[in-house]
Amino acid sequence: MIQISFLQLLIGTFLALFVALISYRAKVLSRSGALAATLLGIVVFGLGGIEWALLLLAFFVSSSGLSKVAKGSKQKLVEKFSKGSTRDSNQVLANGGVAAVFVLLHLFFPQQAWPWLGFAGSMAAVNSDTWATELGVLSSRGAYHILSTKKVEKGTSGAISFLGTIASFSGGLLIAALAVIFWPDKITDFNAQLWWVSLFAIAFAGLFGSIVDSILGASLQAIYYCPTCEKETERTPFHICGTPTTFKRGWKWLNNDWVNAVCALAGGLFMVVFALVK
Repeated sequence: MIQISFLQLLIGTFLALFVALISYRAKVLSRSGALAATLLGIVVFGLGGIEWALLLLAFFVSSSGLSKVAKGSKQKLVEKFSKGSTRDSNQVLANGGVAAVFVLLHLFFPQQAWPWLGFAGSMAAVNSDTWATELGVLSSRGAYHILSTKKVEKGTSGAISFLGTIASFSGGLLIAALAVIFWPDKITDFNAQLWWVSLFAIAFAGLFGSIVDSILGASLQAIYYCPTCEKETERTPFHICGTPTTFKRGWKWLNNDWVNAVCALAGGLFMVVFALVK
């Protein structure tokens, strides 16, 4: 039977509105992004609880903070990415929508571990991917195409680097540590003596999701071309210089937001499979 605490829902709504407003004022979220973040926060804060909210906040705070690191060095790569550091509603839902589904599934299976592990896996995946992107572009060793292994320009879709890979695993490990430390009391399926198994499983789920993201970026994601700058980009219909971009390859509907959603789903499903076979 589904049990919902209306006091928790009320507190969750207040906290979601507070975080969204602060983020909007700080220009971390656009107006639509703030609205989407509020709805997402109500689900996670209000229906999940503080443990679930901590994982979401860890992703949001760490990814937002890393977007400000070495901002000057990243500025020249903005032309490659489809959007800037201010997240809109599509970005918010792409990164958190899958996690919200696991929160809702938890209402139907409150004592089972797989919804919590799926939630943690999806959060680890988007955190891993964001950390890899934000820190990987700062690599001094350059970047390589994940499929062809050829050296490519940093920021290229499907590019990976040593620093980015380390950052990816670290981002997943942060979520994994929080998921183990703040394991909800209502979920009894947890072996405290084997905590490290869940820890590394969630961390690798994050890395797995990030790799899926890179493979899609290197193969099926929609990529465009700016004839003025003579460079590939994710931006459409106009490049950062104002020139209309032309479609070059991939699936037109598979933009970066959809790729991020698949990344989150890959991490979540990784942990669901882990929960069912362990």
